[in-house]
Amino acid sequence: MTSQIITLVGVLVGALTSFFATSMAERARFHRTLATRWDERKLDAYIEYISCVKEEVRASRQAIEAGERGEDNSQALSEMAAAEARRSVLFEGLVLLSNEAAADAARSVNQRTWDLLEWTLDPGAEASARRSELSILVIEALNTLHRAARSDLAMGDPRRATGRRRATPAL
Repeated sequence: MTSQIITLVGVLVGALTSFFATSMAERARFHRTLATRWDERKLDAYIEYISCVKEEVRASRQAIEAGERGEDNSQALSEMAAAEARRSVLFEGLVLLSNEAAADAARSVNQRTWDLLEWTLDPGAEASARRSELSILVIEALNTLHRAARSDLAMGDPRRATGRRRATPAL
């Protein structure tokens, strides 16, 4: 009788151990899947937003160049306005998905882009010099956003991929 109880306890311990091990593995797999899904959405949001800003900058450049040649720039201005409306919507999604550093970088991109668009609508005298300056400011803001996005997505961080921290070497 004692041997049967010991066997029964052994089976029970084995079953519980198996249950907990499987539960832990499934939970870890679920969290990895969830993190991957959100990272994919974040990446898509970053790509769409940055592409839209580039479309705005391109349309701005085309509008200025057409104006400098004395041509009609209404088509480029229309494209610029459409891209601005799209960028505004994409920005909201980006802020919802990104971390604070990336959201701040995107706000900076917004401000630089607005400066460029405002100037495009009323260029004044030194058109090409000012356009280059404003375009460079937008590009610098985009580069800052790229760095923040890579950090947010943990691109190039081996700890994120494995879920383990690398040991720091002893000095």
